[in-house]
Amino acid sequence: MEQFLPSIPLYLLILTRVSAFILTVPLFSYRAIPATHRIIFAALLAWMIVFTMDVPPIEIDGAYFLLVMKEAMVGLFIGMIAYIVISAIQIAGGFIDFQMGFAIANVIDPQTGAQSPLLGQFFNVLALLLLLTLNGHHMLLDGIFYSYQFISVDHLVPAFGDERLIEFVVKTFAMTFAIAFQMSIPIVATLFLVDLALGITARTVPQLNIFVVGFPIKIGVSFLVLATMAGVMIAVMQKLFEVMMSSMRGLMIILGGG
Repeated sequence: MEQFLPSIPLYLLILTRVSAFILTVPLFSYRAIPATHRIIFAALLAWMIVFTMDVPPIEIDGAYFLLVMKEAMVGLFIGMIAYIVISAIQIAGGFIDFQMGFAIANVIDPQTGAQSPLLGQFFNVLALLLLLTLNGHHMLLDGIFYSYQFISVDHLVPAFGDERLIEFVVKTFAMTFAIAFQMSIPIVATLFLVDLALGITARTVPQLNIFVVGFPIKIGVSFLVLATMAGVMIAVMQKLFEVMMSSMRGLMIILGGG
């Protein structure tokens, strides 16, 4: 215990970054995990990391509080960039629901507490199970552990005002929407053709109530295309996880001044 006492300021800094990371990163930040468990997990993870650090003793002074703010921002940034990338799944579900007519039937996502489209919720649960199957939660923990190799715990980070950081976040947003579009375009394009066919049918057969017939047809076609493209969806989700990890690494490099 006496050997650990000089490391308490270092432990508090590490705990700040780890807690901020767990607060925003996908999977660990979901409401399904009790807050008490997340706090205990962050404390244990920080306790394990502190023994791997080789930094000079840190004193609690005026600069220490700046380091605490820096650690909180670093953890929030790393977790948020991962959350931005993974949100492509929800966006893709929103695109599909809008075309299917399910956009009016949004549900409350118990994991985030926000409204979520029906298929977006389905894709989100599927991606969560796939992430656990591929040991993605281990990769997320590796990300926060190896962040100390890029961003030292005892130095301030001047890169928060760097224009490269803003450019990187904007590119990540754009890439997220591009991936969401790739996931949803098979179903959206098919439903566009279905709408076109229904429009032609409505013009040729005016007696047919196209609004009554159209909704079940669009829903049935959507589920058929979704079942056909299930393998492609899984492959895109795997690619999305790789993009998430590379985005976290790129952000660490920028924040580390690389």
